[in-house]
Amino acid sequence: MNGKLPYEVPTEMREFAERSVEQARKAFDGFMGAAHKAVDNAHGTAESARANTQDATRKAISYAENNVAAAFDFAQKLVKSKDLTEVMQHQSEFLKSQVAALQSQIKDLGTAAQDAATKAAETVSKATKGR
Repeated sequence: MNGKLPYEVPTEMREFAERSVEQARKAFDGFMGAAHKAVDNAHGTAESARANTQDATRKAISYAENNVAAAFDFAQKLVKSKDLTEVMQHQSEFLKSQVAALQSQIKDLGTAAQDAATKAAETVSKATKGR
Protein backbone atom coordinates (compact mmCIF):
# COMPACT_ATOMS: atom_id res chain seq x y z
CA MET A 1 0.00 0.00 0.00
CA ASN A 2 1.06 3.59 0.12
CA GLY A 3 2.28 3.42 3.70
CA LYS A 4 -0.73 5.06 5.27
CA LEU A 5 -2.49 3.35 8.11
CA PRO A 6 -6.14 2.44 7.46
CA TYR A 7 -8.52 4.91 9.03
CA GLU A 8 -10.11 3.61 12.19
CA VAL A 9 -13.05 5.19 13.96
CA PRO A 10 -12.06 5.89 17.53
CA THR A 11 -13.80 3.70 20.08
CA GLU A 12 -15.29 6.69 21.90
CA MET A 13 -16.82 8.02 18.70
CA ARG A 14 -18.28 4.63 17.79
CA GLU A 15 -19.77 4.24 21.30
CA PHE A 16 -21.21 7.76 21.11
CA ALA A 17 -22.80 6.98 17.71
CA GLU A 18 -24.26 3.73 19.03
CA ARG A 19 -25.76 5.52 22.04
CA SER A 20 -27.17 8.23 19.77
CA VAL A 21 -28.81 5.68 17.50
CA GLU A 22 -30.21 3.83 20.52
CA GLN A 23 -31.60 7.07 21.98
CA ALA A 24 -33.11 8.03 18.62
CA ARG A 25 -34.73 4.58 18.37
CA LYS A 26 -36.20 4.92 21.88
CA ALA A 27 -37.47 8.41 21.09
CA PHE A 28 -39.04 7.14 17.87
CA ASP A 29 -40.63 4.18 19.66
CA GLY A 30 -42.04 6.60 22.25
CA PHE A 31 -43.40 8.81 19.48
CA MET A 32 -45.01 5.86 17.74
CA GLY A 33 -46.55 4.68 21.02
CA ALA A 34 -48.02 8.15 21.56
CA ALA A 35 -49.30 8.20 17.97
CA HIS A 36 -51.02 4.83 18.44
CA LYS A 37 -52.60 6.05 21.68
CA ALA A 38 -53.80 9.23 19.99
CA VAL A 39 -55.40 7.22 17.18
CA ASP A 40 -57.06 4.87 19.68
CA ASN A 41 -58.35 7.80 21.73
CA ALA A 42 -59.59 9.59 18.62
CA HIS A 43 -61.45 6.45 17.61
CA GLY A 44 -63.00 6.27 21.09
CA THR A 45 -63.98 9.92 20.90
CA ALA A 46 -65.47 9.48 17.43
CA GLU A 47 -67.36 6.39 18.59
CA SER A 48 -68.67 8.28 21.61
CA ALA A 49 -69.74 11.20 19.44
CA ARG A 50 -71.47 8.82 17.02
CA ALA A 51 -73.35 7.13 19.86
CA ASN A 52 -74.39 10.50 21.33
CA THR A 53 -75.59 11.69 17.92
CA GLN A 54 -77.52 8.49 17.42
CA ASP A 55 -79.20 8.87 20.83
CA ALA A 56 -80.13 12.49 20.09
CA THR A 57 -81.56 11.47 16.71
CA ARG A 58 -83.65 8.72 18.31
CA LYS A 59 -84.99 11.18 20.87
CA ALA A 60 -85.83 13.73 18.19
CA ILE A 61 -87.71 11.11 16.19
CA SER A 62 -89.58 9.99 19.31
CA TYR A 63 -90.52 13.60 20.10
CA ALA A 64 -91.72 14.15 16.56
CA GLU A 65 -93.84 10.98 16.69
CA ASN A 66 -95.40 12.05 19.99
CA ASN A 67 -96.07 15.57 18.74
CA VAL A 68 -97.69 14.35 15.52
CA ALA A 69 -99.81 11.83 17.43
CA ALA A 70 -100.96 14.63 19.76
CA ALA A 71 -101.81 16.80 16.76
CA PHE A 72 -103.88 13.99 15.22
CA ASP A 73 -105.69 13.44 18.52
CA PHE A 74 -106.39 17.17 18.70
CA ALA A 75 -107.68 17.23 15.11
CA GLN A 76 -109.95 14.29 15.87
CA LYS A 77 -111.36 16.09 18.92
CA LEU A 78 -111.94 19.23 16.85
CA VAL A 79 -113.85 17.29 14.24
CA LYS A 80 -116.09 15.79 16.93
CA SER A 81 -116.68 19.11 18.72
CA LYS A 82 -120.33 20.14 18.90
CA ASP A 83 -119.84 23.87 19.39
CA LEU A 84 -117.30 26.68 19.66
CA THR A 85 -116.99 26.28 23.44
CA GLU A 86 -115.89 22.68 23.01
CA VAL A 87 -113.42 23.71 20.26
CA MET A 88 -111.92 26.32 22.59
CA GLN A 89 -111.68 23.80 25.42
CA HIS A 90 -109.86 21.27 23.19
CA GLN A 91 -107.58 24.04 21.89
CA SER A 92 -106.68 25.08 25.45
CA GLU A 93 -106.00 21.49 26.53
CA PHE A 94 -103.88 20.85 23.44
CA LEU A 95 -101.78 23.97 23.97
CA LYS A 96 -101.21 23.14 27.66
CA SER A 97 -100.19 19.59 26.86
CA GLN A 98 -97.86 20.71 24.04
CA VAL A 99 -96.18 23.33 26.23
CA ALA A 100 -95.64 20.70 28.95
CA ALA A 101 -94.28 18.25 26.36
CA LEU A 102 -91.95 20.89 24.95
CA GLN A 103 -90.62 21.75 28.40
CA SER A 104 -90.00 18.09 29.11
CA GLN A 105 -88.28 17.59 25.75
CA ILE A 106 -86.05 20.62 26.25
CA LYS A 107 -85.09 19.45 29.74
CA ASP A 108 -84.36 15.95 28.44
CA LEU A 109 -82.25 17.24 25.54
CA GLY A 110 -80.38 19.59 27.88
CA THR A 111 -79.54 16.71 30.19
CA ALA A 112 -78.42 14.57 27.23
CA ALA A 113 -76.24 17.40 25.89
CA GLN A 114 -74.68 17.91 29.31
CA ASP A 115 -73.97 14.17 29.63
CA ALA A 116 -72.41 14.12 26.16
CA ALA A 117 -70.22 17.13 26.99
CA THR A 118 -69.11 15.51 30.24
CA LYS A 119 -68.20 12.27 28.45
CA ALA A 120 -66.32 14.17 25.75
CA ALA A 121 -64.38 16.15 28.37
CA GLU A 122 -63.48 12.93 30.19
CA THR A 123 -62.28 11.36 26.94
CA VAL A 124 -60.16 14.39 26.09
CA SER A 125 -58.77 14.47 29.62
CA LYS A 126 -57.79 10.79 29.41
CA ALA A 127 -56.22 11.35 26.00
CA THR A 128 -54.10 14.26 27.17
CA LYS A 129 -52.97 12.49 30.35
CA GLY A 130 -51.60 9.62 28.28
CA ARG A 131 -49.15 11.92 26.50
